Amino acid sequence: MAAKQKILIVDDDANIAELISLYLTKECYETMIVNDGEEALSVFKTFQPNLILLDLMLPGIDGYQVCREIRSKSSTPIIMLSAKGEVFDKVLGLELGADDYIIKPFDSKELVARVKAVLRRYQPAKPEAPKATAKIVEYPDLVINQTNYSVLYQGHPVDMPPKELELLYFLASSPNQVFTREQLLDHIWGYEYIGDTRTVDVHIKRLREKIKDHPSWSLATVWGIGYKFEVKG
Repeated sequence: MAAKQKILIVDDDANIAELISLYLTKECYETMIVNDGEEALSVFKTFQPNLILLDLMLPGIDGYQVCREIRSKSSTPIIMLSAKGEVFDKVLGLELGADDYIIKPFDSKELVARVKAVLRRYQPAKPEAPKATAKIVEYPDLVINQTNYSVLYQGHPVDMPPKELELLYFLASSPNQVFTREQLLDHIWGYEYIGDTRTVDVHIKRLREKIKDHPSWSLATVWGIGYKFEVKG
């Protein structure tokens, strides 16, 4: 029997945390609950979760700082939970490396669906998978492998959350083709993000911080329209 996927629930509201745990346990996930940011950072290494549900308003170290510290050493998917629904808070969470953002109060079915969607995007390739089925795009000094969710830039691995890698792979798979922000939202994030075009801009910004323009290719902005992976020469 395959091992259960593990989810770390970080929330100082014990009732909400227990309710989330109940939802996820019913879906055959293994859960662990912690009530503050310091404890979350402490158990992260030992519990080794497949995904983290992270409340923003925590005592002591807040959720933003927890996300920043975890993202500095791991690409484990993070879904932020918050009663704050302002665009600024969403964008800040995404800029720090969160993979999704759910506003409280939330529907149990939506929470479970979001968890499943993020985990699906973050499944490493099975060792026995034939190379013929691998989704790999290669350019000088850049190899993007969506099969095992890895990126090599100038010969070195680059840590990327799933959505960043999927966005880069999608653009690089269609060189010089221009995509609008709405098209990218629909393909990478799905219907729930339609209208929130800042999400695309944030992820492009993060990609550019990790992968600088190359003499033969670049992540180009097409002003007033969207983005493209430009191949030169």
